[in-house]
Amino acid sequence: MKALRVKAGHVEIEDVAKPKADGEAIVRVIKSGICNTDLEIARGYAAFEGTIGHEFVGIVDQAPNASDLIGKRVVGEINAGCGKCRLCLACDQRHCPNRTVLGIHGRDGTHAEFLKLPAANLLEVPEVISDVEAVFVEPLAAAYGISEQVEITRDTRVAVIGDGKLGILCARSLSGLSGDINLVGKHRNKLDLAEKYGNVTGVMLDEAGEFGRTFDIVIEASGSESGFSTALGLVRPRGKVVLKSTFHGAPTWNATKVVVDEITVVGSRCGRFAPALELLSTGAVEVEDLVSDEYALANGVAAMEWAAERGILKVLLSM
Repeated sequence: MKALRVKAGHVEIEDVAKPKADGEAIVRVIKSGICNTDLEIARGYAAFEGTIGHEFVGIVDQAPNASDLIGKRVVGEINAGCGKCRLCLACDQRHCPNRTVLGIHGRDGTHAEFLKLPAANLLEVPEVISDVEAVFVEPLAAAYGISEQVEITRDTRVAVIGDGKLGILCARSLSGLSGDINLVGKHRNKLDLAEKYGNVTGVMLDEAGEFGRTFDIVIEASGSESGFSTALGLVRPRGKVVLKSTFHGAPTWNATKVVVDEITVVGSRCGRFAPALELLSTGAVEVEDLVSDEYALANGVAAMEWAAERGILKVLLSM
C-alpha cells in the first residue's frame, strides 16, 4: 500500500506492506486530515519516524475480536494503551505511560491506504455525518475536551488565541457552553468564519490589548511560542490559561507573572470522541467550511507543503 511517511527528516510517499491485524482491527482509510501536529512532526517534533497522520474516517476491513464492526464506517481514538495499568483500567488510556499514539508515537498513522488500531478504539460514524465531517472528529474532540478540564458556564469570559483550524474549532465547540467567546487572530477572513456563530466575536490581534486582563479562561491554540505571552496579557489574576498548541522548539515564558497573579496553567491534548460525534450529528458545530483543499494520497508531499502555507485551513487526503 501507499503511505505518507517521515523518514530522516524528509516527507515522502512510500510503498509499504499493508499492516497485519495481530489481534487488532484493520481499517481501509477513506479520507484523512493534515493537522499542525503533522507539520511539526515533519520538522522534528516528537522524534517520530513512520506514517504520519491521526485524523481519519474509514471502513473496517478486519476485526478479529469484533466481527460486528466489519464493513462499518468508523473513526478511531488515537491513543492505544497497554490495557493493564491503573489508568487503562480506569478507562483513561489517553495517559497510559506505555501507550502508542496513532501517527505520533510508536504506531503508524492515518495517511495511508490502511491503518491498524485496537477494535476498542473504533466508533461507528452515524449516517448523518459526511466523510468530510467525520475527519474532523479527532480535532473537534480535542477542542471540546477543554471542557473536561476547566469549568465553562454561560457567564465565563473566554478568549481563544489563534485563528487556525484548532482555534476556530475551540471557539465553535465551546460557544454552546459560554455566551462570551472571543477568537483572537491575525486574519479577518478567518475571524469572520468564527463569527458565523452568534456568541463568537472575532478580534484582531493588534486590538486584543484593549480588553485588558479581563478573561476568565484564555486558550492558546496559535501553534506559536508568542501565543503564550499573548494569553498571559489577557487572562485575569487567578484565571486559567489552557495550552493546546504543539510545536517543535523550547518555549520561553514569564514565570513571574504566572506566580504573582496566581495563574493556573492547564495542558490539554486529546478529547473523547463521543461528544464530538454528538456535536456533528446534531449540527451544533459546522466544519466543512474549514476545508481549504483535498489531494489524492499520491500527492501527499504537495499536500503537506500546501497545508504549511500561511492562511490555509484544513487540507484533506483522499485514498
